[in-house]
Amino acid sequence: MATPQARGVIYIHSAPRALCPHLEWAVGRALGRGVSFDWADQPVLSGSRRAEFYWESTAGTGAALATAIRGWEHLRFEVTEDPTPRSDGGRWLHTPGLGIHYAQTDSAGNVVIGEDRLRYAMEVAAGDAFELHRELQIALGAAWDEELEPFRHASDDAPVVWLHKVG
Repeated sequence: MATPQARGVIYIHSAPRALCPHLEWAVGRALGRGVSFDWADQPVLSGSRRAEFYWESTAGTGAALATAIRGWEHLRFEVTEDPTPRSDGGRWLHTPGLGIHYAQTDSAGNVVIGEDRLRYAMEVAAGDAFELHRELQIALGAAWDEELEPFRHASDDAPVVWLHKVG
C-alpha cells in the first residue's frame, strides 16, 4: 500500500538573518530536495525575517520538518500537515521560550484533543473548574498561539494565497 501524499505549510514567523540559509538547508534535507524561501522582514521583531513555504510530500513529513528546524534559538515557527484519507493532520508550534507543541488536527484545521488527554485533564483538575480550564488551555496550545499571534498578523500583507481542493 502506497504512503498517502500530504501537504502543508511551514511558517517561519521570526528567524535571525544569519539563520535563514540554514533553515532552507534543513527543510530541503527533510524533503529530499533543495528549497528556496521567499524571505521578508518581520516587522514585529527588528532584524528578523519571516517566510512561508508550501510543501507536498509523504504523510508524516510535517513531523520530520518540525524536527529538522526545532533546535535553533530565537526561532518562531509553525508547521502544518493537512490530513489525508489515511492519516491525521498535525500542527507543530515552536517559540524560544515555550519550546515545541504538537496537536492533531481534523479536516477543518481544528485541534483534536484525544480521549486520554481529556481524562488526564479531568483527573488532574479533580473537580476544580479553574484547573480543568488550565489543563485544556495547555492541551490546545493556547500559550503558543498567544505568543505567535502578533507574528501571524505581521504576515497579513503576504501576497501568497494557496487554495486547494478539499476531499
